[in-house]
Amino acid sequence: MSGELTTNHIYLTVISLSPHLCSTHCEVPECEDEEDSGCLVMEYKRGLPQVRVPLPTADQECLFTLRPVSNTVGDFLDMIKKEDQAIGCISVSTKEGVRIASSNAIEDLILEDFKLSINNKDFIVKIPERSEKIEDLERLSDIKMLVNQLYAALNVNEHVVKKERVLAESLAKLQVELEPLERQKMELDARASRKTNVMTWMGLGLMSVQFGILARLTWWEYSWDIMEPVTYFVTYGTAMAGYAYYVLTKQEYVLPDVRDRQHLIDVHRRANKIGLNLDEYNRLKTKVTQVEMDLRRLRDPLNPFIPPPTYTSPVDPLSTSLSKLQRTKDGILAFINNFRKK
Repeated sequence: MSGELTTNHIYLTVISLSPHLCSTHCEVPECEDEEDSGCLVMEYKRGLPQVRVPLPTADQECLFTLRPVSNTVGDFLDMIKKEDQAIGCISVSTKEGVRIASSNAIEDLILEDFKLSINNKDFIVKIPERSEKIEDLERLSDIKMLVNQLYAALNVNEHVVKKERVLAESLAKLQVELEPLERQKMELDARASRKTNVMTWMGLGLMSVQFGILARLTWWEYSWDIMEPVTYFVTYGTAMAGYAYYVLTKQEYVLPDVRDRQHLIDVHRRANKIGLNLDEYNRLKTKVTQVEMDLRRLRDPLNPFIPPPTYTSPVDPLSTSLSKLQRTKDGILAFINNFRKK
């Protein structure tokens, strides 16, 4: 292979030595003849180092791509073992024979020359002069160290633990205050639900009675010619009743909305009788929701130090929202106002 250096690649020279030429404490000779020593090439491509290592059984070289920041020496050795199952003993050590731990990062390994041993066959890896890529890695390491020192100086972890403890204590106090109100609220909901169900079945019963009376008058007492205008006025009167409901309540006459409104009216009426402060209940529920959200954010293992999001109060369980008809009306008015401005 050619030993010529280019501007786009960084080459590492690997020299194959026999065991009798290099022992644990011997001086490692420099590579003088690249052709005779069987030099291997390590080059940077797309910012990552690629190492060519000879496999004992395959009698060929295998290319390995390393990640200096995320990979360790153990990852590098495991990759070589997976490619050749016949490798029984493999290790990385310094030139002086001191073994390098598998937990060391690749960015620390490529700072100076090291020795790679595969099945008692040693390869001395010559590290070239420092390049801009290695300096970038060093700057990244310095930034990581600076951030860790900043966290240590500001006691961020201790602050998070203290903040979590304060929030947990606050949540416990809020739950103690909310517990009696929650118990009374559940009783009111149960009574209001029973009353609403009774009124729903009563409405169905009244509609059945109306149907029976009209059927009796149509087919037994009178004829359809007489009852047709009667049914027309009954239908029109029902439409007027629905419109009157909207005029009085500013809500569309939709059965689920009517049921929820009646449920809320009954809850508020009974709450005033027993002295339950619903405003205080809603305030405590809002605080509990906010504290629980802050605790989940602090306990998130991925991003515990992100700033809190803008908090929006949840929909008040004891208040009614705008109906579809009201929203449509507001949209039409907004459209008319924009048209007038133009």
